[in-house]
Amino acid sequence: MSHHIVELKDVTYVYPDGTEALKGVSLKITHGEAVALVGANGAGKSTLLLNLNGCLMPTSGSVRIGDYPVTQATLANVRRTVGTIFQDPDDQLFMPTLGDDVSFGPYNLGLRGEELRRRVDEALARMGIEHLRNRPPYRLSAGEKRRGAIASVLAMTPDILILDEPTTGLDPRGRRQMIEILKGFAHTRIIATHDLDLVLEVCPRTVVLSEGSIRADGPTLEIFRDADLLERCSLEPPLSLKGCPVCGKGPG
Repeated sequence: MSHHIVELKDVTYVYPDGTEALKGVSLKITHGEAVALVGANGAGKSTLLLNLNGCLMPTSGSVRIGDYPVTQATLANVRRTVGTIFQDPDDQLFMPTLGDDVSFGPYNLGLRGEELRRRVDEALARMGIEHLRNRPPYRLSAGEKRRGAIASVLAMTPDILILDEPTTGLDPRGRRQMIEILKGFAHTRIIATHDLDLVLEVCPRTVVLSEGSIRADGPTLEIFRDADLLERCSLEPPLSLKGCPVCGKGPG
């Protein structure tokens, strides 16, 4: 399963304006792990994700997806393995209909005919949005767009799923459905989010970023119970781990 491994070695990324968004980040994620990236705004979470799929290339250091170093020459292979759902689904939905969007990726991988139709049908069904196939993206709700963006990635059958703030803009029911979808994905998941209660449910492992560096990497519950660490990294404990604001009793 080496093709499922994600590895960063001493990765630094500096934006053109001189902002050093990542500072010597080293990280290894193995097949089937569900790993959360958490941190305050500006911690480097989104930049790290963009270095995993080749949207950005490290200023120094290296990124490897399975057997491939992430370079301009390997992008096609990397993007067959890594499926990325961006924070704003409007960045991914641009075709006349949702069905066209979901078929876009596998079509560009060379799929045609019955195999293409099967991929699209399965992805739409998995997200529960078959009835939206012929609807233009601008007529979808925020939750429907989010589901459509995920379906467009699932149709490419990635081994590694990367998500940036997957519950943004979702109502409580949509959020619960998103959590169940993420729990049901069989392969590797890397999720950058401020939704720490989602992290508790989905990700056994959490990586804490602050000012472009990894401050902690370990079991999620252990990290979320470290009040000093959370304070230093400008994070709040998940609501489910806080005491009752009325009686002061802890959870459970």
